[in-house]
Amino acid sequence: MPNKINKAFVHAGLAGYSLKDRLTIRAADLAFYILIRVIGATIRFQVEGWENFESIERAGKLPIYAFWHDRIFAGTYFFRNRGIAVITSQSKDGEYIARFIQRLGYGAIRGSSTRGGVGALVEMIKAMRAGTPTAFTLDGPKGPRYVAKPGAVLLAKKTGDPIMPFVVECKKYWTIGSWDRLQIPKPFTRAKLIVGEPIYVDAHADEKGIADKLREVQLSLDAMVEAGAYWRSES
Repeated sequence: MPNKINKAFVHAGLAGYSLKDRLTIRAADLAFYILIRVIGATIRFQVEGWENFESIERAGKLPIYAFWHDRIFAGTYFFRNRGIAVITSQSKDGEYIARFIQRLGYGAIRGSSTRGGVGALVEMIKAMRAGTPTAFTLDGPKGPRYVAKPGAVLLAKKTGDPIMPFVVECKKYWTIGSWDRLQIPKPFTRAKLIVGEPIYVDAHADEKGIADKLREVQLSLDAMVEAGAYWRSES
């Protein structure tokens, strides 16, 4: 992995923050890391559609993981330590998020849909060309909930690597009162990971072609959310 990409997997310095902010960032970093590790270790996962992931590997491609923001807790735990790069915001909150996901084996590329978005996409392209898989919370960072944004589609067009949509459905969880109604799995819950078919985007796709692929991603995730809800209601 080239040095430039390597930096995404290493904690950034905190010299630009006040002492209070540095302490807050470090405390939040450790708290979230411990919470995900402890609860995640108790989750009993069932997997459906893993052959879709394997088909990407057989094709010699890298997955662009795509999922909804409210499922980030269980998804982050399941796909830990796979060297996946994700976008984190250029803010104090983004700093502690970057640090705890790095502890879980992820890389953090700075940017958001509002600040540094184009630069972040360029860095994601560079990461994939260097052999690093990437991931998007498609309705992040602030919604609307369950409405896919085009970042993953644009990345797939530029790299030739496919989008791999997935949903994690937990039987039991707490819901946080945030815009996405973030799901925190309850300890020892069962969870079902559903992996959708890979979605490729032609390098010459025009505006309509990109819109069509975005709709395909949206429909794939919608169908998996519905399938997960049905599974959850069965018992």
